[in-house]
Formats: sequence, structure tokens, C-alpha cells
Amino acid sequence: MCIVSRRPHLPLRCIAAVWFIYIMTVPPAFATAHLEDRIIAVVNSDLIMLSDLKREVASQQERMTRQHQGDDLAAHQTKMAEYMVITKLIEQKLQLQEAKAKKVEVSDQEVNQALEQLKQRGGTLDPSNPQNTRTVRDQLLLLKVVDMEVRGNVMVGDSEMKRYYDGHRDRFALPEEYLLSQIFVQRRSPEETADALTKTRQAMDELKRGEKFEDVALKYSDAPNAVQGGQLGLVRQGELLPAIERAIAALVPGGISDIIESTDGFHILRVEDKKPKQFRSFEQVRYEIQRLVYQQKNEDMFQSWLTNLKNKAYIEIKF
Repeated sequence: MCIVSRRPHLPLRCIAAVWFIYIMTVPPAFATAHLEDRIIAVVNSDLIMLSDLKREVASQQERMTRQHQGDDLAAHQTKMAEYMVITKLIEQKLQLQEAKAKKVEVSDQEVNQALEQLKQRGGTLDPSNPQNTRTVRDQLLLLKVVDMEVRGNVMVGDSEMKRYYDGHRDRFALPEEYLLSQIFVQRRSPEETADALTKTRQAMDELKRGEKFEDVALKYSDAPNAVQGGQLGLVRQGELLPAIERAIAALVPGGISDIIESTDGFHILRVEDKKPKQFRSFEQVRYEIQRLVYQQKNEDMFQSWLTNLKNKAYIEIKF
């Protein structure tokens, strides 16, 4: 047993450590047949019961069993799920207690509206089941208290956004673009590899002798764009096969690649033009940055708020 009380320097990590040791050495509690319900944790004045844990884990157990055919792996994953669930239940209790202390309330009308929305979206919660109603009410309380204590206090200023922009410019860059033409010789089967390669080499020989790329493409290429001289148009970095991107990366406009093999056949590329990577201006990405910075600050503030709740709480794991 490990207790985290109001004494300083005893965070929830103590509980997590003991619980981790437990789950790695003891079979899952809900696997024991005919085990009676009992208290598994105390969070201030609230109790967490074994049935609470079983209910939360049960929905994950079937999925994990399907994913992991080996019994040992499934059991390990189940124990990890128990660890995650008990941590989640403790955190929820703390937040719900804070909602009560702050006099946050959820009306019956709000609960009914939420149940109706779930139903419209294909949800299967039975509104006549008190447990379902309580679950929805608790979730709404959690949303409200986090809105009040965390999200409502997150502010994002221009200086923060500009600092983020300066530190993450590559994130807002438009990739390099290439204007390409191609000669493609298709390999319809492994037996045709030698013939396809010979045909591609003949095309390359003609290019080296100074023949026009458009004429060679029309003569040799199996691609539909052969009649347009093999023009592929404008493509962005990242849209091509890795082997092709590597081959054209160092080419200047007018440059022709070596023969490139792919799973479909053989390619010869000519770079008609290159458009270098461009950076979008701060004003162009202002709202995107605002969203990103807000999300990060919101998460940081939430974790700080939750840590504070844990440090002030009396928590006891009863295993």
C-alpha cells in the first residue's frame, strides 16, 4: 500500500510505481473468478471500487485479446490497461471533486440533450440506465470544470505566435516543386525485365547523341503522356517515388537523370524547371499558429492544474 497525502513531495508517481509493480507481478484482478466487489482506491472522500475498474477495462479486454493471440502478451497488455485505467479513474475523481468545490453543475436538460446527440450519432447508450446517465453527467462536469479552470485562462499573444513561427519556419514551408518530363518503359512481368531495360538503354543512347527528349519519349515511352513529349507537369517534393526524388535532387533545369528502376519498369526523367522551397509569411499562417500554440499551452496548463490537484489530495491504493 502506498499513500499520497497532503504532505509535500509525495506526488502520484508513488502510487504509479506501486501499481506498476503490482500489475507486472499479479494477474489481473478481474480474471479471478467470483471475486467480490471491494475498495481498490480512496481519493479524498471518494472510493474507487473493483467494479469500476472491471467496467472500464472490460471494453478493452476483448479488443486486446483479438489483437494478441499469445496469452502472455494479452495478459501483459491487460495489466497495462489496468494501470492506465486506475490512473484515469483517480484523475477523474479529483476533477469531479474540484467541480463540486467550484459549484459547477450540469442540468438534467443538458444530460438529455447530450444523450439525444449521442443517439443521433449512432450511440447505443440506454438513457433509462442510471449508470449511463451518471457517466454522461460526469463527462459534462469534466468538460465544464476544465473549461473554467484551464481553457478559459489560456491566452495566446502575438509575441508568442511570432516566436513559434521563427522557431518552426520549416513547418510552414511549401515544398520544392519540379516541372518534369519522363520516358517510362513498362515491365509487365519479371520475364520482360531484360527487354524493358534494353529498350530503356536504347532511349538513353539516343538522348546522349543529342536527340530531342520529346521525340525519344514519343518513340520509346509506354506512358500515356508520350504524345505530349513525356510531360508530367508540376509535382511537389514528396509526391514522387523516393528513388526518383533522389535521382533528380541534384539536377539543374535541363538535366537528365540516369536510368531509374521501379517496381513497374524503368524511368528516365528530365527536369524542365525547379521552383525552390518557399516560406509562407507569418500573416498567411497566423490562425494556424494560434491554434497550435493554444493547444500546447492548454495541454501544459491542464497538466499543471491536474498535478496541483494530485499534490493536494489524499490518495490510497488498497491492493
